[in-house]
Amino acid sequence: TYYSSMAHLGTSGLIHKKNNLKSPKQMSTKPIAPQEKPTITKIEPVLKNTPTMTSESEQQYALKIYEKYKSKKYELDLLEREETQCLKDINMLKVELMRAKEEIKRVKSVPLIMGTFLEAIDENTAIVCATCTNSVVKILSTVDRELLKPNTTVALHRHSSAVVDVLPPDSDSMIPIVLDNERPDVRYDDIGGLETQKQEIIETVELPIKQYELYKQIGIDPPRGVLLYGPPGTGKTMLVKAVANATKATFIQVNGSEFVQKYLGEGPKMVRDVFRLAREKSPSIVFIDEVDSIATKRFDAATSADREVQRVLLELLNQMDGFDVNVNVKVIMATNRADTLDPALLRPGRLDRKIEFPMPDKRQKRLVLNAITQKMNLADEVDLEVFVNRHDKLTCADLNSICQEAGMLAIRNGRYVILQKDFDDAYMS
Repeated sequence: TYYSSMAHLGTSGLIHKKNNLKSPKQMSTKPIAPQEKPTITKIEPVLKNTPTMTSESEQQYALKIYEKYKSKKYELDLLEREETQCLKDINMLKVELMRAKEEIKRVKSVPLIMGTFLEAIDENTAIVCATCTNSVVKILSTVDRELLKPNTTVALHRHSSAVVDVLPPDSDSMIPIVLDNERPDVRYDDIGGLETQKQEIIETVELPIKQYELYKQIGIDPPRGVLLYGPPGTGKTMLVKAVANATKATFIQVNGSEFVQKYLGEGPKMVRDVFRLAREKSPSIVFIDEVDSIATKRFDAATSADREVQRVLLELLNQMDGFDVNVNVKVIMATNRADTLDPALLRPGRLDRKIEFPMPDKRQKRLVLNAITQKMNLADEVDLEVFVNRHDKLTCADLNSICQEAGMLAIRNGRYVILQKDFDDAYMS
């Protein structure tokens, strides 16, 4: 029967639910594997190493924690007080710094005295020269000591003469530099004649600046300086202007008489400044006009003024020997009396080329007149050969003056055309 079959299977047989009973035929005869017992992991106590605390030890531990808390809180309060004090100190220092800046600004306020730094005695004391008087003065703490070098221009306090600032090298310079927008617009074509002089000055000045490699490949040194000499009005300065326009180099123009200064030592210092500036702005051209005012033959000077002029000449000779040939600095000197110049200045190595500007001949006069009148409105009757054939010694400047005066006479008479009569009247005047 059904129940006897269940007893035969044993107590480990299938447990039939009340609503889901199966017949013996439907039940599987495959023996059922016994279920595995679950593995129980032994749990170690978390506070295995923690000693069991009694009530007395708990109080001591709590007291120790409280003492540590009080110590940290005291340190925190101390740091907060220190922070507050530091903020107060910072604000006070800011106020002091502002006052110090205002004081420095007041000390450096103009007018100040310009002087020359000669020598440093120690960190805070120096010897300076102002108005030809050497003085021992203090150095302001804000002055950069690395900039204090001999012959440096400094600003001195007007009352205490203390060094308050170091001025730029060219701050007191009276050296006129021709800027690009001030460069003369004279070209070689605007100068009538002077073909030989043009060629020589191009080879001496312009070519070494533009094509220095040519001299280096050949193995020769380019000329350092050139002397232009001749009567007044023969085109020396005009040709120098054309060179300045053609080379686009820094053009420094100085008159020889400018080196003669009121105070002793100022003239040689100006010579040093000229050549220092020329080296800094290289390639450059230094044009010294009327050089005979400072470079005449030396003699036994009887006055201090003559000795000062000779010191200027010595400094000029020293500077012309001092700069390297690799530095593109060319020196052009002009004079009306080359026979009065000192032989030391004329020797090769200083002035390597001497270019003469003679009085114009007939061919030269014709070329000059054509160059001057090419933009003038002349009548057909004007004959310039009249002036060319005159035996009067007319320089290029004289011919230019005649043409300009003829134009002024035409304007005075209300005409737009220049007649032959205007040229004749201009020549007679």
